Amino acid sequence: MPAEHETHAGTWMAFPRPNPTFGEEGGPDLERARRAWSAVAAAVVRFEPVTVLVDPGSVRAARDLLDPRVRVLELPLDDAWLRDSGPTWVRGPRGPLAVDWRFNGWGAQPWARWERDALVAGAVAGLAGTPVVASSLTQEGGAFHVDGEGTVLLTDTVQLDPDRNPGWTREQVEAEVHARLGTTTAIWLPRGLTADYGEFGTRGHVDIVAAFAGPGRVLVHTQPDPGHPDHAVTREVTELLRQAVDARGRRLEVVELLAPETTEVDGELVDFSYVNHYVANGVVVLCGFDDPRDADAARVLRGAYPDREVVQVDARDVFAFGGGIHCVTQQQPA
Repeated sequence: MPAEHETHAGTWMAFPRPNPTFGEEGGPDLERARRAWSAVAAAVVRFEPVTVLVDPGSVRAARDLLDPRVRVLELPLDDAWLRDSGPTWVRGPRGPLAVDWRFNGWGAQPWARWERDALVAGAVAGLAGTPVVASSLTQEGGAFHVDGEGTVLLTDTVQLDPDRNPGWTREQVEAEVHARLGTTTAIWLPRGLTADYGEFGTRGHVDIVAAFAGPGRVLVHTQPDPGHPDHAVTREVTELLRQAVDARGRRLEVVELLAPETTEVDGELVDFSYVNHYVANGVVVLCGFDDPRDADAARVLRGAYPDREVVQVDARDVFAFGGGIHCVTQQQPA
């Protein structure tokens, strides 16, 4: 699997439709979600082609809100987190392949619907003209991150989740991941951020905790407040990554991204994270939270990606529904 910072053919997204997460058609929550997703698409399409999948009942709303440069394709959907339900593109010996992981609504969560989304990866691969390789492992695209040189980040609470992969051992997970992604070294993190274990959480996706920013370099979410439950979590993750060795035998350079100062919204803990950015051709689309640390995060990302423009998009209304900018985008490598 190529690293995210390698050249893309384009970006795929999905458009929010009525469901238990977003609410009913015409409701304020669904409108907020659609505008937030559309803002992300508008930021990315300035730099590379964007295709947005739209449930047949939502086409008019999509065309009203999406940037006219965005390609709209109709496809039956349950939800709008294409990082998780979409395919993972890899380079095979005879050209690109699309890995179709098993998808079961983030561990068969009671609010989730996945009858249609379980078919999305195969459908997208068909639309892209890419042969499909099916995997027997249940996981989502936000549950792993690769450096493009053989190293993959995983979390115990996702790949070893009994509601995703009952009976699987760590060794079996690694064998399947390596077979599908072409990786050779897995770095396991013990868990994700605390709020990700709430009602609409993923139970530990890595893409709000840590992300490779190039060979041998990893960005990590850091919570400096000792009174915050993620202080201990991120300290453990950071130390683990500092001791880790990648597939090329390098000790990782760990770059800390301080968590936003905002820790609660309407009295509920949130998992706002700058790690959940998206790297596209010539740009880093960075989550913004109208927070005092937004500018510091942009500075760190400009240092990590000196050849790219950093564009900050307000992500509060994306996180309100359970994810971030990385969660709603999926790259198709060139």
